[in-house]
Amino acid sequence: MKPGLFARLNRVGAWMALLFLVLPALIAIPVSLTPKRFLSMPKGDYSLRHFEFLFSSPEWLSSFAQSGIIAISTAVLATALGTLAAIGLWRVTSKYSEIVRAFLLLPLIIPQIISAMAFYRLLIPLGLLDSYAGLILAHTVLAAPMVLITVSASLANFDPKLEQASRNMGAPAWMTMRRVILPSIRPGVFAGALFAFILSWDEIVVTLFISKFNVYTLPRRMWNGIRENTDPTVAAAAVVLIAITLAAFAISAIVSRRRAQTALKED
Repeated sequence: MKPGLFARLNRVGAWMALLFLVLPALIAIPVSLTPKRFLSMPKGDYSLRHFEFLFSSPEWLSSFAQSGIIAISTAVLATALGTLAAIGLWRVTSKYSEIVRAFLLLPLIIPQIISAMAFYRLLIPLGLLDSYAGLILAHTVLAAPMVLITVSASLANFDPKLEQASRNMGAPAWMTMRRVILPSIRPGVFAGALFAFILSWDEIVVTLFISKFNVYTLPRRMWNGIRENTDPTVAAAAVVLIAITLAAFAISAIVSRRRAQTALKED
């Protein structure tokens, strides 16, 4: 097989796989434009009534706000914890560091239904069930491993000689961390924060277990809308979620591109 033909087949296969993953989610776009009161594909007639209801309903707006507060808080806490853990494991090179790393990555391996039951039993005696603090705590535990992975990847490309030079010039540890290490691993930190935000924003399994009436996030309201009355507003909310996710990844790509261009100019 010719190399050029093999490359084209790889490209076609990659696009087919991407379409296979993306197209089911894009079905929400036409469904959100249906003029009917139940989930259905529009047939000639289109309406924005469900988007109007979405952005005028106090219940839906409250869920947007609650999900935003929880996701932002989770991203901040998970980024701080994951970054510190990654730097700590990077500094301590021993046979136990990989064991600790594997332990910290357990939330990514354990099925979410098991994690949900564990959080439920943990939060009851603490009095944090159905509270913002409880959800933020649970989502932080789930999201911190994502930050650990991205920051560890950035640290793998970090030159330890830069840290040694900073320490040899008399800079204390905190200044070396702030002026040398963190600027060098900023892309990994930013990517980890983005993944933590999206994970919290979309999380539903744990949320169903540990929230009932006081906290009503957007994924939970969408779940109830599908289960109880197949409300097309759910499709409109899904379109908004897709748009927010795409915007977040676009911002990440733009920041990474500008940083790469800046690095090339400096070189």
